[in-house]
Amino acid sequence: MMRKVLLAVMVILLVPLAVPAQDAPKAEVSGGFSYLRSVELSSFNLYGWNAGFAGNMNRWFGVVGDFGGNYASPGTGIFGSQGVSVKAHTFMFGPRFSYRGDGKLTMFTHALFGAARGSAGGFGVSAGDTAFAMALGGGFDLRLTEAVALRAIQVDYLMTRFGGERQNNVRLVTGIVIRFGK
Repeated sequence: MMRKVLLAVMVILLVPLAVPAQDAPKAEVSGGFSYLRSVELSSFNLYGWNAGFAGNMNRWFGVVGDFGGNYASPGTGIFGSQGVSVKAHTFMFGPRFSYRGDGKLTMFTHALFGAARGSAGGFGVSAGDTAFAMALGGGFDLRLTEAVALRAIQVDYLMTRFGGERQNNVRLVTGIVIRFGK
């Protein structure tokens, strides 16, 4: 029995060596616009930026770092014109699984884990907290050139745990992806 298990493990580990050279970029850097919507507070919208990097181990598997900042200003969202501002920053890492098809379209899914930093201020008072964050989602990139793609859409369920309570959010991202190496 132990021999069969060892043989299966060896086959699983050695099969990637027999696969031809990957035709996926070795690394990707992305940046763009981010929209964050709180599910609990239906009119709570934050707008901002997203940046990331990915190291691709092969055609279908990579490791991702994802960073974002979203903001609500006076006169927006649930705060009306009461002079309150909200900031949310995320710092997450995790695996990405991609399907590259014919090379023009790359679909991906990821599971990201890390931290979120939230702060709010107004009326001379401010407060901030750092909490666990998790994003489960995916999207697709459209190749424009060999080195540049359009992140047409990325949709994530973004969960945070501020104050010991779970917050459920939806995050949408669009932007540009720069690809390096083959």
